[in-house]
Amino acid sequence: MQPPTLTPHVLDSSRLQTENVTPALYRELLKNAQDCLWAKFEAGESVRLLVEARTEAIDIVLTHAWQSFGLSNENELALLAVGGYGRGELHLASDIDVLVLHGHGQLPDTLKESISRFITLLWDLGLEVGSSVRSLSECVESVSEDVTIATNVLEVRTLCGNDELRQTLLALIRPLWTDAAFFEAKRDEQIARHAKHHNTEYNLEPDLKNAPGGLRDIQTVVWVAKRHFETTNLYDLVTHGFLTEFEYKQLFDSETLLWKIRFALHHIAKRNENRLLFDHQRGLAALLGYNDNNASRAVEQFMKDYYRVAMTVSMLNEMLLQYFDEAILRAEEQAIIIPINDDFQLRDNYIEVTHHQAFARNPSALLEIFSILAESPDILGVRASTIRLIMVEARKINAAFRHNQQNRAYFMEILRAPHALFSTLRQMKRYGVLGQYLPAFGAIIGQMQYDLFHIYTVDAHTLLVIKNMRRFRYDESRELFPVVTDVAQQLPKPELLYLAGLFHDIGKGRGGDHSELGAVDAIEFCLAHGLSTRSANIVAWLTRNHLIMSMTAQKQDLADPDVIHRFAKLVGDIVHLDYLYALTVADICATNPKLWNSWRASLLRQLYQQTRRALRRGLNNPIDYHELIAETRITALDMLLAQGFSEEAVSSIWEKLGDDYFLRESANEIVWHTSAILNHGDNNSPLVAIQKSHGNQFQGATQIFVYTKDLPNLFAASVATLDQQHLTVLDARIITATSHFSLDTYVVLDEDNTPITDNDRLDMIRESLTHALSHPEQYPTIVQKRLPRALKHFSVKTEVNISNDIAKQQTSLEVITLDRPGLLARIGLIFMEHGVSLQSARIATLGERAEDVFFISDAHGQAIANPELCEKLAATLRQQLDMVN
Repeated sequence: MQPPTLTPHVLDSSRLQTENVTPALYRELLKNAQDCLWAKFEAGESVRLLVEARTEAIDIVLTHAWQSFGLSNENELALLAVGGYGRGELHLASDIDVLVLHGHGQLPDTLKESISRFITLLWDLGLEVGSSVRSLSECVESVSEDVTIATNVLEVRTLCGNDELRQTLLALIRPLWTDAAFFEAKRDEQIARHAKHHNTEYNLEPDLKNAPGGLRDIQTVVWVAKRHFETTNLYDLVTHGFLTEFEYKQLFDSETLLWKIRFALHHIAKRNENRLLFDHQRGLAALLGYNDNNASRAVEQFMKDYYRVAMTVSMLNEMLLQYFDEAILRAEEQAIIIPINDDFQLRDNYIEVTHHQAFARNPSALLEIFSILAESPDILGVRASTIRLIMVEARKINAAFRHNQQNRAYFMEILRAPHALFSTLRQMKRYGVLGQYLPAFGAIIGQMQYDLFHIYTVDAHTLLVIKNMRRFRYDESRELFPVVTDVAQQLPKPELLYLAGLFHDIGKGRGGDHSELGAVDAIEFCLAHGLSTRSANIVAWLTRNHLIMSMTAQKQDLADPDVIHRFAKLVGDIVHLDYLYALTVADICATNPKLWNSWRASLLRQLYQQTRRALRRGLNNPIDYHELIAETRITALDMLLAQGFSEEAVSSIWEKLGDDYFLRESANEIVWHTSAILNHGDNNSPLVAIQKSHGNQFQGATQIFVYTKDLPNLFAASVATLDQQHLTVLDARIITATSHFSLDTYVVLDEDNTPITDNDRLDMIRESLTHALSHPEQYPTIVQKRLPRALKHFSVKTEVNISNDIAKQQTSLEVITLDRPGLLARIGLIFMEHGVSLQSARIATLGERAEDVFFISDAHGQAIANPELCEKLAATLRQQLDMVN
């Protein structure tokens, strides 16, 4: 399949022959050409023809300008296009790289002046020019030292002047790099380039030129192969047997889509932009004809197509470079061959088929090879020629293959194998096997969610979840995951955990509840693959409930025994709890690296341990509130007496506090609060005490305790000050004593998601809070920071949900809105204006979304029973919070 060849002409070159040519005329012609190119793009013209057309337009202008300076008459001078311009691949804002090549030892001053004026004119015309002026000897020296220059010169094209100079240059530089040296240099260059993009095709804002799976990956394969075969046409690589027809089509189609995106991106950005920033993704989706539907948004469909193409390109790049190394560079080397069975052998410790018909004659070998890999950690990988066969044969996997009992047995062998589960499944996905064997997984490949919370595509996230699960099986993970490591290593059937990881998000992108859809798929798959009904039900239950533990830990009060009891009833037994805990930790860690921190770890650990105790105690034997309060008071009093405080002094503080305080706070926190108040003594100034959190309750964060006279705007003043100190509030507890003093506890992290340990920083926080709370009526203005760039492109319509708990005399208010600087202070001010008192808050930031839960009451400490006040409060929150910065 050859690319189209009829290039449309977009620049009116006749005017250069009939009119007085000035820079203004050049600019007018170039602008008209750009407008014409974009109009043709919008009309559906082939992007390949448009790229050629822009190249032709630039050729015309540069050639005419070169001639106008009298440079075409110089026999020892040539104007050459190099790089992308040399290939004839100019997008709307591509750089225009030129080489002025001369055969002089020293360029005469008159020529230097003319060339300088020529280059200056190009810049004056608004062209992004990369230029160099070199003699033949200088070029040879540069090429010998720099593989990038050597690559650029590979695709040199004469625009004006003596073409013999180009031919001489190519003849001189050809021997400077052997095929092996050039290959190694380009491979090293690619490794470094990929590292800059985190070695993944799935960045939220990918670079479609330089990231893995981008245009540069296609070009790297082409440069290496075309240099070896001395061809100028990509299709010639098929003739030489380096590419198959199918691989050529894949590369051609992938490049075409990437070109369409790049062409449109240059138009939107008005510059040579290659990053698919949030600023541009929705606009590109609209330009390229994507539309929202019930299952997904247009931008998600667009990015899914991009990610799928990027993965295809990345896989072809990996396979073809490996093939070039194995089949061409190392073809004459003596190999060590070790037989495995009739179909497979090891060649230098890489597995390969023994004959090209291995998969065609024995389709089950498509899964058997991965079973061998998972069982044999010493095997380095799969030979490129075998990868090529797998990619072809995988497309033939059908229902009969999936129903074959031998194939199902191989798949379960892979899940139960002791080694390399993540890398094996990743290879299966990249070679096309996993998506074909499990079509529901194939549907989520490249599936993205347009938010800042999920930073990986669904398929990449799913495999990372399984990778995390495997980490828990090794003692090395104990330092980061002490509890879950012990739990995971005691699971009776770890393959059930892996299956839950595989299916937990598999229902995304279909519309409907993905947890329910995934549970249906999971139980059907498990039963078909020979698992017992109980095992299948565990996997389905985990899939259905995979979010419940994280939501309970983040949004509910874990100090409330009722919360623990309800969660324990949902879980049912310790087996389900253990599996769910391991799944939850693996899931969170694989969603977003910024999401997992010591505070979130401590919440989940606290919920797990308290639920485990509840299950051991028995669901019919819940905690007695009065017994718990009495136990907490006795423990705290003993500790305070040991510190030298009198029982009378302690009682003078405690008698002003209700039972709720002793239910919600641990003995350690009560001792800290009480001792700080008694040592402070001065009731006329605010007490601000700070400590790095200890114990299970607030482990992994910094705790700030405030004791001061109660005032309506105390919460707003406190959180505004904390915001000014660049602190993230995770939890707030407000206790109002009968003496009209407020005991407020804030759990915070620094802006880098870590506890505050620097003493100077702690002193600054303490001083700023003390100052602000001394005059809360003048509390700091709500922080006015610019909304971060990434957040500007997301719209989260504010949701407010209010419900009452009459038994506890409190109202629960959930706010879901766009996260922004000063959010909590805004909410606190609205509470104050409506006469609402805050009792506690659970703060959760999920990417661009803030999902915060506030437990509030009226001025008398009662649940807000007035429906008009509830509606007014909700309406004000929605109105003011939707007025984004």
